[in-house]
Amino acid sequence: MTAPADPADGIVYASARGRWVLFATVLGSAIAFIDATVVTIALPTIADDLGATTADLQWTVNAYALTLAAFLLLGGSLGDRFGRRRVFLVGVVWFAVASVLCAVAPTIGVLNAARAFQGVGGALLTPGSLAILQSTFSGPDRGRAIGAWSGLGGIAGAVAPFLGGWIVEVTTWRWIFGINLPLAVVVVAVTVRHVPESADADAATTLDVAGTVLGALGLAGLTYGFTAWTERGTADALVVGALASGVLAMAAFLVAESRATAPLLPPGLFRWRPFAGTNAATLLIYAALSGLFFFLVVTLQVVAGYSPLAAGLAPLPVTVLMLLLSPRAGALGMTMGPKIPMTVGPLVCAVGAVLLAGIGPDSPYLSHVLPGILVFGLGLSATVAPLTTTALAAAPDHLAGVASGVNNAVARVAGLLAIAVLPLVAGVGATLTDPSTLEPAHRTAMLVCAGLLAGGGVISLLTVPSRTDAVRPVDVT
Repeated sequence: MTAPADPADGIVYASARGRWVLFATVLGSAIAFIDATVVTIALPTIADDLGATTADLQWTVNAYALTLAAFLLLGGSLGDRFGRRRVFLVGVVWFAVASVLCAVAPTIGVLNAARAFQGVGGALLTPGSLAILQSTFSGPDRGRAIGAWSGLGGIAGAVAPFLGGWIVEVTTWRWIFGINLPLAVVVVAVTVRHVPESADADAATTLDVAGTVLGALGLAGLTYGFTAWTERGTADALVVGALASGVLAMAAFLVAESRATAPLLPPGLFRWRPFAGTNAATLLIYAALSGLFFFLVVTLQVVAGYSPLAAGLAPLPVTVLMLLLSPRAGALGMTMGPKIPMTVGPLVCAVGAVLLAGIGPDSPYLSHVLPGILVFGLGLSATVAPLTTTALAAAPDHLAGVASGVNNAVARVAGLLAIAVLPLVAGVGATLTDPSTLEPAHRTAMLVCAGLLAGGGVISLLTVPSRTDAVRPVDVT
């Protein structure tokens, strides 16, 4: 088995090879990000073309998010065991094949099944991108690389809304999946040539099959139950049964992990307060992030009358701010410590969410949308890089894949549950295309997101150390 990459080999942030490593990991993770963004923009068009209901559209988002979240921990564990570059490459190819299946899907059921298949590929590639950075760079270079990863991800965010909106308007929504194929080819070529292999020489030789199955069943039960609740109501036996089975499976998952010899989710990691606190903050912040953008791009089209292209471009300033400010925020977090940016950033985001709650019919962009977008983007730029760096730094280096998988899984589970629960809490009803229902639902959703963001800031204040060196674990074995 290949040993972890040694920083003494000359792979530093400012080197040519370091930039290629960063490019491959950014573009690889951006494929999944672009796909999620443009799919949300295309939801009203998919509904019209395939006759989809609100629950159908929730599954278009959540079928992907479910398998992604369910298998992220496995993806991180496989990378630590078999090689992070190798598993990353398998994930990219898998994702590309699944994207083709999505593009040719004849019905909403086939599309959602292909989306679930696509999520498995995302679960293999996503933790690998950060684990590769964690194992390739060291010291201050690591903080700069992760900050640049967050910021350069903004390029994908800047391109995705324009590209997705343009594709939906000019051609067909099917091409939003076709765009993944050439991107995947580039990622594979660069990774094979420039990215070093790394693995954990002490990784367990057995896989946590019980944990994988129970985690997937638990998430599936909860997601299906909350999604079906929208149409069937609380008294429906299927809803109650799905939620109950989801809770039982998740409880069994926690028990299994506490007894497993090689658990997907090492309980010892969560005994370290910075790791537990950072992931708890991640849960709330990313739930709000997913819910906010899910409602925003749909509301702008259905309620405010924006075209798909205009709605897709509306959040563009957020990604531009992320591109410009995230590398600086990552370096600043390494210098001043993560507590302040991880506390202040989410609170600023909450203010932006409150401002976005006022969107209604014919809301002008400059006066009713842009102010909230700018405030939210500033807060998010201050938050993401320090949060990601802290989540990885709070675990031993040999568990880089596991730590990346855990943090990514928490973020994806947060988004998964937000898309399943938030329409229910907001009272959107059985359709996302009724302006009179969606307008008040959007307002409620934005205020709920603001509360989640504020909660993430408070958790960071209480659990994240002020000094960077205090994040490192003392003993989590």
